[in-house]
Amino acid sequence: MDKPAVAVLFGGRSSEHSISSVTAGGVLRAIDRDSYRVIPIGITRDGVFVLEEDDPDKFALDADRLPEVADNGTRVVWPEGGADRTLRVRRADGSVDELGRLDVVLPILHGLHGEDGTVQGFFDTLGIPYAGGGVLDSALCMDKHFMKIVLAAAGVPVSPSITVTRARWESDPEGVRADAAPLGEPTFVKPARAGSSVGVSKVHDATELDDALAIAFAEDDKVLIESAIVGREVEVAILEGRGGGAPRASLPGEIVLTTREFYDFEGKYLGGDGAEVVCPADLTDSEIAAIQELGIRAFQAVDGKGLARVDFFLTADGLYVNELNTMPGFTPISMFPKCWIASGLSYPQLITELIDTALERTAGAAVEAAAR
Repeated sequence: MDKPAVAVLFGGRSSEHSISSVTAGGVLRAIDRDSYRVIPIGITRDGVFVLEEDDPDKFALDADRLPEVADNGTRVVWPEGGADRTLRVRRADGSVDELGRLDVVLPILHGLHGEDGTVQGFFDTLGIPYAGGGVLDSALCMDKHFMKIVLAAAGVPVSPSITVTRARWESDPEGVRADAAPLGEPTFVKPARAGSSVGVSKVHDATELDDALAIAFAEDDKVLIESAIVGREVEVAILEGRGGGAPRASLPGEIVLTTREFYDFEGKYLGGDGAEVVCPADLTDSEIAAIQELGIRAFQAVDGKGLARVDFFLTADGLYVNELNTMPGFTPISMFPKCWIASGLSYPQLITELIDTALERTAGAAVEAAAR
C-alpha cells in the first residue's frame, strides 16, 4: 500500500514567516517517514508557492540569521479540484512534473494568510484534506477582538480590554485615552491580528501609549489595549478528539518570567534571558483540572478543530483566558509540543496525531456524504 503523501506547508506572507520556517525544520526532521511520503512546500514572503528542499538543517533556528523561503524558480501547481488530487510542480525551465497524489496538507503557517482561515478555505474549495484548525476557528482566533466576544458569550472569563482602530486613534486620540483609563495601569497594547508577540508592548503609564500604539499599528489597523492581569502565565495544549470523542487537554505548562517583563518574540524564539518554559507546571490537582476543563471549553466555544494552545492567567480570583492559538509555536522547544511530551506524547507522535486526525476527519465526512 502506498504511503499517504503529506505536503508540509510553511513560510508565508506574515511577519511570522521565519518562525514558520523554523517549525518546518523541526517537523521535517521528526515526521515519520516510514508512514508518510513528505513533500515540503514553501510560501515566499511575496506569496509564491515553491517546491522546497527536503532538508531540515536549511531551516534550523539561528538567532543571527533566521531562515526563510526564497523563490527558487519552481511553482507548485495545486490539484484542479473535483476528483483530481494530483500535485504538480513547474520547474524553472517551464517543464511540469507530477508529484503524485496529495492526501493531506500540514499547514504550519503562523499569522495572516495562513493561520486566519484563508489557506483553510482555499483547501476546502479544492477538496484537499488538511490538518489543524478550520476556517471558522482559525479566523476567530486570529482576530483577538472577535475571539474575546465569542469566549465571553460562552461564559469563558477574558481580560478587560478595548479595541481601537487606526482611524479612531487618528481622529479622536483623547477619546481613546478616556476609554482606556478604566483599564488601569499598566496595560498591554497588541495588534488584533498578529502572533508570536509581534508588535506587543507593555505600557506602564499614559506617556508610553502613543509609542506602543505606533508599534502595534505597524502590524495591524486594529489594536487591543488590555488590562495587565497579575498572575501566573499558564498554558494548556488541546487536541481534537478522535472518532467523535471529546477534545483532549495536556498537562499545563507555565511561562516563568525572571528579568523579562513579558514573553516577547526574543524570549520565545531567540533564546533571550529572563523567561523559562516549564512543563509540567507546578500546580495542584484541582488547578490542573480547572485549566484543562476551561481550555476544552474555550476550544469548543470557537468550534475548534485539530489543535490549539490556550493561554491563561491564573490569579487569586481564578482563571482568565488570554488567547487561543490555532497554530501555536510548534518547534521542538515550544510550549505546545513540550506540554504533550510531558503528557506522554512524543514530538514525532504529535505530528502523526495531527495528520491522522485530519485523514480520519476527511474519511468520516466522506462516509456521511455517501449516506445522504
